[in-house]
Amino acid sequence: MISAKDVAELAGVSRSAVSRTYTPGASVSAATREKVMRAAAELGYHVNHLARGLVRNRSGIVCLIVSELATPYRASLVRLLTQHLQEAGKIAMLINTDRSDDSVSQALQQAINFRADASFVLSGMPDSAIARLCHKHGQRLVLINRDDVLPGSLSINLDNEEAAGRVVMAFVRAGCKRIAFANSLAGTPSLMARERGFIQAAEAAGLQVSVERFGTTSYESGQILAHRLLTRSTRPDAVFCVTDLLACGFMDEARHRFALRIPQDLCVAGYDDIPQAAWSSYNLTTFTQPVMQYAQDSVSWLVAEETKEEHMPPALGQEMPGETRLYHADFVWRGTIRGA
Repeated sequence: MISAKDVAELAGVSRSAVSRTYTPGASVSAATREKVMRAAAELGYHVNHLARGLVRNRSGIVCLIVSELATPYRASLVRLLTQHLQEAGKIAMLINTDRSDDSVSQALQQAINFRADASFVLSGMPDSAIARLCHKHGQRLVLINRDDVLPGSLSINLDNEEAAGRVVMAFVRAGCKRIAFANSLAGTPSLMARERGFIQAAEAAGLQVSVERFGTTSYESGQILAHRLLTRSTRPDAVFCVTDLLACGFMDEARHRFALRIPQDLCVAGYDDIPQAAWSSYNLTTFTQPVMQYAQDSVSWLVAEETKEEHMPPALGQEMPGETRLYHADFVWRGTIRGA
């Protein structure tokens, strides 16, 4: 591998002159810069950013800890995060996990081993002990769709309960009397908040809710949940599905197996506003998660925290407080609720 020393010898300059040439804002004469760049081009030299980052105690690596990558919502969020991280000069390292908290903690241990600057946790919840270990090693955490606050972390979440209450009101205005909630068994804070908010709003409106849970937040789970709910002696006339992907499976099963018309016989709402929700075959009423805002704010927060630390390093042993940001989900009216 061609080194900076090789470039310095060919250019007839010092090793430090080569370093200054490749350091933004560093002082180096135009003549020296030209010599260095000519020698570098002749030798095929490239700066080792990883080695340079380790000298500065910053690798530039940001780990994305994710499960269920195949789902449209998760894929969209990962795409936007990697785009904004790259624009900020960071390298995204993807660690594919299951939904368990243990797998997330193991992934964070990997991030520490690679000396990552930060980890963005999109799935599961790390143990507070491993979170503190990350903080001790100078690694920041961004927790997306989590309601926990950990030291030195940014926690991003939606007002899921408020959104679920708006679905109940939409069902009531459509004249629905027998409402249901279709959930997975993932049990994440955001999914359970939707269920909790939906039940509370329904009870306040004098309605009982039939709740059914099964599997992952997948299309296939939606099909099974439809079969379970629609074969009950009292069939629901409105269903709030915890995600759009699950709602798509539910709607297809309701139409093709049970010959139900949507929204005439059955009103349906979803959550996430994935691309498929706008397809004419679904035309699904749903909520939009501000994924672009998640990505922008997460990366901006990380860059701001690093800049702040450069100017004012924390005192030894000081535990930095965590920060929480609550976002609003917009209701997207389409054709699966009567009157929408």
